[in-house]
Amino acid sequence: MDIAFCYESVLPCRGGCETYIASLARRLVLDGHQVHLYACQWDKTALPENLIYHAVNLPWRPRFLRPWAFGAASLKAVQAGGHDVTVGFDKTWGLDVLYPQGGLFAATADHNLLKYKSPFLRGLARMGKWLDLSQQSFLILEKLQYLGSQKSLVVGISEMVRIHFQKYYQISASDLRLVRIAMDPNRFQETDRPRIRQEARGQWGINPTDCLGLFVGMNYRLKGIEPLLRSLQVLPDNSPVKILIAGNRHYQTFERLARRLGVLERVRFAGYCPEMRRGYFAADFLVHPTFYDPCSNVVPEAMGCGLGVITTKYNGAAEFITPGKEGLILNDPHEVEKLAAAMTRFTDPAFRMAAGQAARKAAQQWTFEHHYRALLEIFQEAAQRKSNRPGIAIS
Repeated sequence: MDIAFCYESVLPCRGGCETYIASLARRLVLDGHQVHLYACQWDKTALPENLIYHAVNLPWRPRFLRPWAFGAASLKAVQAGGHDVTVGFDKTWGLDVLYPQGGLFAATADHNLLKYKSPFLRGLARMGKWLDLSQQSFLILEKLQYLGSQKSLVVGISEMVRIHFQKYYQISASDLRLVRIAMDPNRFQETDRPRIRQEARGQWGINPTDCLGLFVGMNYRLKGIEPLLRSLQVLPDNSPVKILIAGNRHYQTFERLARRLGVLERVRFAGYCPEMRRGYFAADFLVHPTFYDPCSNVVPEAMGCGLGVITTKYNGAAEFITPGKEGLILNDPHEVEKLAAAMTRFTDPAFRMAAGQAARKAAQQWTFEHHYRALLEIFQEAAQRKSNRPGIAIS
């Protein structure tokens, strides 16, 4: 097939969707498909050799209008390309397949309010968002994506996201597909794991007897760092639990919060980690008390590395977990006593080992290859639907 991807910036070193696009493009090219990338910028060294690039040049626009400009320009460009299938990953419309890695913006906006424990503060934040031009612009754009005249095949990355599509936009089941994310089992090679674990713990000042929880994220606040830090206050003084916080290099605000809470000695701020394998191998469990994640990549990655997981019902990746088996699921990140109790469960070596083994087994049952095959079927279905439209011919 001739497949076109549309995404404004593809710099895989930044992780997230950009890393995913590179992996998917690489697998499609390996299978003999012709893949085009429509983008404003990309890192050619991190993408497959045979990828065909199409520069989408945009004049300057304020932030809240830039997605509109890219969506319109990329749509015009791909329509002239005669591709079998066109795929958009974020804030694009009129394409054959829409695969929003970040879930729905409307759901993200609602869940962002959950960061505020006080209903009064949530109300104030909601009022403030109504004055936010970016938020209002993105909500209007999202309605165009899913309620416009062009009916795309929409891919949800978790059952939670699929429910959100039906809740917010009443998308028909005939236009909605579910393909969960998966990890590449070759991404985190187990070679020299004991040595890497020892070196990484030494680097971050973690003792061999510490029970280390790993927290990974770019948007620390949305991922639940505040309740996590407050939960450390609840732990007894002799608890061996320590937390390694990785992802965003701008952590100084939360370092000050940890100091005010008196828990700084239990926390290590690693900032941006170019090699997350060191974090996974150093840790004993993953703690991800998020207020919203369509389907967090770090969960299957941690599970594939043999780590049990603590997360919340607001994470689509919780669908990988049977509570008490591969990990534990919290109903509310603000319930710091329950979060502290969950972390304490992982100080039991027997529970920690059993959860890690079950997590690894679960991750291996849904690999990137399974994910790729399911997505390829959707691309083929979209191409068939396109060929059946009046006046459309597929080469």
